[in-house]
Amino acid sequence: FTASPATISPAASSFQACIGSPSTTLDAEPDPVLEFLRLMWAVDHELHRVSKAMIGRLGLTAPQRLAVRSVARQPGLTPGHLAELLHLDPGTVSGIVKRLETAGLVNRVRSGGDTRRMHLALTANGQTLNRRTRGTVEAAVRRTLDGVSHADLAAASRLLRRLAAHLAEESTA
Repeated sequence: FTASPATISPAASSFQACIGSPSTTLDAEPDPVLEFLRLMWAVDHELHRVSKAMIGRLGLTAPQRLAVRSVARQPGLTPGHLAELLHLDPGTVSGIVKRLETAGLVNRVRSGGDTRRMHLALTANGQTLNRRTRGTVEAAVRRTLDGVSHADLAAASRLLRRLAAHLAEESTA
């Protein structure tokens, strides 16, 4: 896919400057592993950049917004299940939930049968922030996926799951 200069936004131009053109050497073909890593790092950089900008626009980071969206989609979610969904450490999710609670976006509700077990629910303010919003990581992903075939999306999902599994193996090696 090649976009004409007139269709590239300033943010996209910034991304293009960040990733540049594929690196090559005089005597070797580009290493596909290094090129893939370079693109992954560019995506990681942009994820962090948009997440920081979201703080100014929404008062939430990307992980906090994903937590709000997850609780909205699954009311009564436990913090432990939220950690599994987000692929985050339970301690990290505990901090996210605490900040959301302090901001008045989420409530912890005790389970009727087990008073030690907590369930998460959005407050009215949390429900307001649950709406789709431009300027979020989610909006960029949604625009990226527009027009992508189900087959291509399934292939990309398989690739990312496989990469996540191999990275998990490397972290315990």
